Amino acid sequence: MKKLLNKYILPLYLRSGLFMLLAGVAIGFVFSFFFPHLSIIPRLLLLTTIVLVIADYLMLFSRDAMFARRITPERLSNGDENIIRIYLQNTYPFAVNAGIIDEVPFQFQLRNIWFDTRLQPGEEKQINYSMRPVKRGEYEFGAINVFTRSFLGIIMRRYVFDEHKMVPVYPSFLQMRRFQLMAISNRLSEIGVKKIRRIGHSMEFEQIKEYVQGDDIRTVNWKATARKSQLMVNSYTDEKSQQIYCLVDKSRVMKMPFDGLSLLDYAINASLVLSNVALVKQDKAGLITFSEEPGTFLPASRKGTQMNTILEILYKQKTRYLESDYDKLYTLIRSRITQRSLLVLFTNFESVPGLKRQIKYLRKMAQQHLLMVVFFENTELFSIVNKPSVGIEDIYTRTIAEKFVYEKKMIVKELQKYGIIAILTPPDKVTVNSVNKYLELKARQLI
Repeated sequence: MKKLLNKYILPLYLRSGLFMLLAGVAIGFVFSFFFPHLSIIPRLLLLTTIVLVIADYLMLFSRDAMFARRITPERLSNGDENIIRIYLQNTYPFAVNAGIIDEVPFQFQLRNIWFDTRLQPGEEKQINYSMRPVKRGEYEFGAINVFTRSFLGIIMRRYVFDEHKMVPVYPSFLQMRRFQLMAISNRLSEIGVKKIRRIGHSMEFEQIKEYVQGDDIRTVNWKATARKSQLMVNSYTDEKSQQIYCLVDKSRVMKMPFDGLSLLDYAINASLVLSNVALVKQDKAGLITFSEEPGTFLPASRKGTQMNTILEILYKQKTRYLESDYDKLYTLIRSRITQRSLLVLFTNFESVPGLKRQIKYLRKMAQQHLLMVVFFENTELFSIVNKPSVGIEDIYTRTIAEKFVYEKKMIVKELQKYGIIAILTPPDKVTVNSVNKYLELKARQLI
């Protein structure tokens, strides 16, 4: 009995057209009370309505003729638009109109995932839409609800397809792949990475080759040219196997949100991309996470599984609620990183006093390694600074905002004073700016 109820009664939905017909019947019976000779009209209308409902019911419920399936990636990319596909198939012998409700993960807080479409007999169709997660973790998709109606449009039948699926959200691997493809084809400038003019040559000689138009004539090898009786040039390649470590701060200063993502997620996405570009450039990539205690330490390596290891480590990172201990971070670096390396520290300093509490440890790191500190602009302050003041309160608010903006610039000056490379960047530009600086340092042969 319960099975019949679930199959033939519960999926039945009445549409507004049926209620309009019934309202017309009721009005007809009211008029027939005053005009008895017109009583036949509402009776015929009622009979017609009943016949249409029965016919529509039989058309929709005589067979299970709809099929739906959701196609999702194995994992979603955090902060990016991810394509979700819904495959539909209509095996009714007539065209149907369908409304689709997809039960998306609760993290998106969306209640308007509704799609209208029309399918001809035997037609297959695919509906695409995109989702942008802003938090790493596991996202659970629910069922797909398909509401079908025939050309009569009096009732609807609801199909429920159990498409429950858990999909993890990883750091932005789509952004990583985009940068990787651009780096391989030397087209990074298309996504904002500057083309850096190389100063001189690296010391790593690659080969002697025939001169082609565009080669630097200063690299002509005259001895080889004399032997071959044609113009030959020396070919150089970037110095390889330099160590690049991304240091990701997980303390409370990284919990500030921007465009849905926390500063920690921006730092994680930038670390992923920077590590991948470093590997493409034949350098070694490593990773350190820290807060009040040292977190994960991944030694720099160029092995094939390094990127997957970095991705899995970054996927699990969460913001802590205490202040970072740079003393313990320095101790870890001193004991575990013996070769001079590029240390890219992703953190956030809001004030000069906050920096001065940690500057002695940063100076010690900079003495042994090339240290680059990447921290974030508070872009919300610019809207306050650029907003016209109309009263004393606005002037006071603007003055405070300008003070915080000025402090950020002073932090940059303070770091540069001790030979530390400082990058003050908007959160959405942190990846491009970090890669730019890495390529610049490599071109200048500082690493």
